[in-house]
Amino acid sequence: AVWVSEVMLQQTQVATVIDYYNRWMQKWPTLQALAAASLEEVNELWAGLGYYSRGKRLQEAARKVVSQLAGRMPRTAEDLRKLLPGVGRYTAGAIASIAFGQATGVVDGNVIRVLCRLRCIGADSSSPAVIDRLWDMANALVDRSRPGDFNQALMELGATVCTPKAPLCGECPVKQYCRARHRKLFGKPTPVPDVEDCGAGDCPLCPKATEPWDSSLGVTNFPRKAAKKQPRAERTATCVLERRGRRGVPEYLIVQRPSSGLLAGLWEFPSLLLAPGLREEEQREVLADHLRAWTGQPVETGSLCFIGEVIHVFSHIHQTYVVYSLSLDGDMALDPASSPSRWVTEEEFHASAVSTAMKKVLRARERQRGEQSGRAKGSKRKRGAKSGAAGS
Repeated sequence: AVWVSEVMLQQTQVATVIDYYNRWMQKWPTLQALAAASLEEVNELWAGLGYYSRGKRLQEAARKVVSQLAGRMPRTAEDLRKLLPGVGRYTAGAIASIAFGQATGVVDGNVIRVLCRLRCIGADSSSPAVIDRLWDMANALVDRSRPGDFNQALMELGATVCTPKAPLCGECPVKQYCRARHRKLFGKPTPVPDVEDCGAGDCPLCPKATEPWDSSLGVTNFPRKAAKKQPRAERTATCVLERRGRRGVPEYLIVQRPSSGLLAGLWEFPSLLLAPGLREEEQREVLADHLRAWTGQPVETGSLCFIGEVIHVFSHIHQTYVVYSLSLDGDMALDPASSPSRWVTEEEFHASAVSTAMKKVLRARERQRGEQSGRAKGSKRKRGAKSGAAGS
């Protein structure tokens, strides 16, 4: 349970995780149950939570525990990192201290903020020198008798009191030790206690001379972060390919992504990454060629109905989906030699392992259908009113 919660909470807020966590633990309450599940089931339950490789590695590690470690979880942070895929330094420390009582520290975003402010560490908080020093501090500070409680309290301190903006310094239980607060109150940093804490002249922990203390920011001068790298921009042509099902309900073709890379193993509408600078007609042509491979039928560019653009920002990609729709008459045989694909109803689509971006794409298609229906009804009313007037 601790392991699952910590993996889900990586780069995801608690409020988002709660429902996913409860559903996961209800479905797979033990390592053995998770190891017996299929990757498709894992992806379906994880859909919408983001960073999908986390769920895949969680299941891979559960299978390893069951098949290679006799069902027994490693008990120390060192062994957890060494033996389980997807378990890094923080996750290993959290599991070892909370679940197994090992006196080992943890360093997450909240802890980084607390410790950087406590010690006025003004260098880039993501630099190896700073991260190593923070881990040394966390391991030295952790309570030996209640390490799990201490680590959770330290993280909670950062989440609720020592917040990124408007921290509640007056309520902080460690305010008397906080050098950033001392500097805010008295206008100057506290003296460095000994030479071992700070290299003379070129300290890897101190702020650069080009980044002076801003008195208006107070303790929120820390931690310092490197400039965030802008996500690269990509454009992808996507087609909502649909047909009338047996009961007259629309069915959509979804295809499975490769087993590695972005959104590995998830399902999506037939999509194609676009080369930069393509004109609209060129986009239609390359998409039509791509669809011919799926349908085995000729696809005319003029039959592709443009829906609009859907934007979805991943952690490192600003993705623009150029969305088209195409309605097919009659049945269509899917090529078993190509990637896995299947026809699904709207209900089956939402129950499948599809990304949030694809759900946005389907909503765009549904809006288009609603607008087309509204225009059709409006034109009928106008014709009726006109004929009625003429008859009177």
